[in-house]
Amino acid sequence: MKAISVLGSTGSIGTQTLEIVDDFPERFRVVALSAGRNLDLLVRQIERYQPEAVALADPALLPELQQRLAALATETAAAPLPVLLAGPEGLCAVAAWASADLVVTGIVGCAGLLPTLAAIEAGKDLALANKETLIAAGPVVLPALKRSGSRLLPADSEHSAIFQCLQGTPWADSARLSTGIPTPGLRRIQLTASGGAFRDWAAADLVNATVADATSHPNWSMGRKITVDSATLMNKGLEVIEAHYLFGLDYDHIEIVIHPQSIIHSLVELADSSVLAQLGWPDMKLPILYCLSWPERLETPWRRLDLTEVGQLNFRAPDRAKYPCMELAYAAGRAGGTMPAVMNAANEQAVALFLEEQIHFLDIPKLIERTCDRHRQDLRPDPSLEDVLAVDAWARQAVVELSQQALQPTHR
Repeated sequence: MKAISVLGSTGSIGTQTLEIVDDFPERFRVVALSAGRNLDLLVRQIERYQPEAVALADPALLPELQQRLAALATETAAAPLPVLLAGPEGLCAVAAWASADLVVTGIVGCAGLLPTLAAIEAGKDLALANKETLIAAGPVVLPALKRSGSRLLPADSEHSAIFQCLQGTPWADSARLSTGIPTPGLRRIQLTASGGAFRDWAAADLVNATVADATSHPNWSMGRKITVDSATLMNKGLEVIEAHYLFGLDYDHIEIVIHPQSIIHSLVELADSSVLAQLGWPDMKLPILYCLSWPERLETPWRRLDLTEVGQLNFRAPDRAKYPCMELAYAAGRAGGTMPAVMNAANEQAVALFLEEQIHFLDIPKLIERTCDRHRQDLRPDPSLEDVLAVDAWARQAVVELSQQALQPTHR
């Protein structure tokens, strides 16, 4: 039985991971959880899975959680209370929890970086659903993986698809991932994108885009931030950088293709011109399960793919006018050093401002580009962790300042 720690247990990745634990109770057990602010769900999870440790991102919520768990124990004669932790130190402790065999990193954004590094330093295997770890800190993470011997397994559907396709090749060992060394025989990667909420909109119509529009994904059920990233296609740009670090290909050999049905989750072209693809219904549980069970495959009762029901699969090149964030991500990846961290932080802050309706949808790429332009003269080509954290904080503040100075007057 594999013991797992779930970072971000009340979010989309976390709840689907726990559904898999419910489906395979003889294979997986939960030893640690971390969560944000959803105490109602967290208390139910603690009652159900009886973890050894629980961490809250916000220390201010710890007294309330203690009270609720104490009351629950009194009412139900529940199992002994877990060790309760909070703040960045608590998240890192749960990520490095001694009895955990594998850590599922479901914390959204750069907030997941330090816990993920803590898990790596502790030698834990990871199911990586937090793409920002590699995007913001690839030059830090790759050496840490080499030192610790941790195995990093991609839980994103696209990178999982690539990894699954490579299982049929002589270089299927996960130890080849995140080494910075090109995967032998791999010529090209094609990351498929649904096109997001605005895939059928004309670029000129985006001036009318609202938060409700941008957070209504046609295929996937995801959190609000990543759904907006899908609408801007920044999610694919981030995945391009992540694929670069995972599989060692340069940016000229990592492409994006719009695939509205989201049935093919990515494709790889090999040296002999063969193209392999992984197909399945749009469901994050499959790539998460593959991380948890790898190198095995577990039989599931889940809905089987029926291509006659799908009917047709369509593909088209992304509209560069509609998706400027895609080009910003490629540019940041090619610049390297601290630029991807700045670009990622700028995107997170700009999306947060958009979700708060402080800026317009079309302001997101403008703020990211202006922030990256400001950083060029200070770019650090071989950053330390401290460098990454410093530029992350700087970029967020720069976006706030730029939004107030240059953009806000147009929306009053």
